[in-house]
Amino acid sequence: MNRKNKITIFLLSLLLIAGAYFYIEYYNTSHIDINNASTEISTDSQKLTASFINNENDANLIYKNKIVEVVGVVKEVTFLNNRNTIILEGENKNSSVLCDMQSDQLRIVKSLKKGQKIELKGICKGFLKDVILLNCMLINQ
Repeated sequence: MNRKNKITIFLLSLLLIAGAYFYIEYYNTSHIDINNASTEISTDSQKLTASFINNENDANLIYKNKIVEVVGVVKEVTFLNNRNTIILEGENKNSSVLCDMQSDQLRIVKSLKKGQKIELKGICKGFLKDVILLNCMLINQ
């Protein structure tokens, strides 16, 4: 087997392992029953975004893959690609908290208004200019 074939096999194997890792990570968080799961951390959207902006590594240790309860003000609500997303105001105009909502929350999400204060909980997945929360559900709505 020549060197080019060995490199190709190595790269394909690496890609397969990375794909399996990301699939397992997604699978493990998508099957958590948020409704019955206890909140691990409570905060507000401004403090949450500030934590990631000031020190992303420390914030990942505190919040990543944990069930986080967040209080915040609705900046925007979107319904793109069959996904219901609430965007909460962050520490500044350039960062927000993106809350990917559970599909059973559609009726409640449609009733939300810009500037409304809400409370929700979801699984924090990290920071990509905005804090990402998955599998979210509104609390006390």
